[in-house]
Amino acid sequence: MQAETESASHSTPVQRDFSGLWIPLVTPFDGDRIDHAALKRLVAHYRGSGSAGLVVCGSTGEAAALSDEEQMEVLHAVLAEARGLPVIMGLSGYHLGKTAARIRALGAEGISGILLPAPSYIRPSQAGLIEWFGALADASAVPLILYDIPYRTGSTLDLATLLALASHPRICAIKDCGGDPAKTQALIADGRLQVLAGEDMNIFSTVSQGGHGAIAAAAHVHTQRFVRIVELLRAGETAQANALWAPLLPLIEGLFSEPNPGPLKALMAHQGLLRDGLRSPMTRASAALAERLQRLDKSIGS
Repeated sequence: MQAETESASHSTPVQRDFSGLWIPLVTPFDGDRIDHAALKRLVAHYRGSGSAGLVVCGSTGEAAALSDEEQMEVLHAVLAEARGLPVIMGLSGYHLGKTAARIRALGAEGISGILLPAPSYIRPSQAGLIEWFGALADASAVPLILYDIPYRTGSTLDLATLLALASHPRICAIKDCGGDPAKTQALIADGRLQVLAGEDMNIFSTVSQGGHGAIAAAAHVHTQRFVRIVELLRAGETAQANALWAPLLPLIEGLFSEPNPGPLKALMAHQGLLRDGLRSPMTRASAALAERLQRLDKSIGS
């Protein structure tokens, strides 16, 4: 780990529980502008859902299509409406100094944590990844949730790397999209990082094995059912959880059969939660898929 920065101290480990079901909030658009009215309604809608909190400016939130200024607009709008509901901020970058500066600034925003992937495109060594995450954790006043998603970043976080990073007092959890069940099980067994399923299809397996929860895009719909599934699994009530989980599987598959969040926004628009708009190069879901999602959604019921 790098030397301590002025903005943070290792003296007192951060204590933060990221267990439960988190919603990686979509960013609603009105034409090419952020739809702040719809964003406010979404936060109010999910505030009473029983979810653990919201993740803003993640991949589901189309953060890559937002300027830094727009990302802060979204964060401030969500925080203003959250009323105590925990908020995690997604942040990516590949310039260490600029990313550390943003992390230091975010520490004053009242967020509960920062979701941080490996730097994209660069594909550093494992030693480079330890240096990267360690330096950014040193710069942070709030907990970091590692985002292991090699199919987006081009970098795989090896188990040994994750275990080394788990010793940092401000690296507290992982959003697990690594695609390696053995690594997931090893992290759960180690116990130092709270393991959150990042692939929606893996929620049941991850939490039933001892994972702490999930960050699930599909949970924008049937949110209370997803919350209950996680609760039941953490309580060891696998059969009851499976009875609620099985009907969701075709819907989850449909929501990711075209690039996320296009299908999700199509279904949410049908439900009247937002306009069906995305920023290029993301595109709206096909009409056939939108109709199929509506049928699948209706078939699940309450």
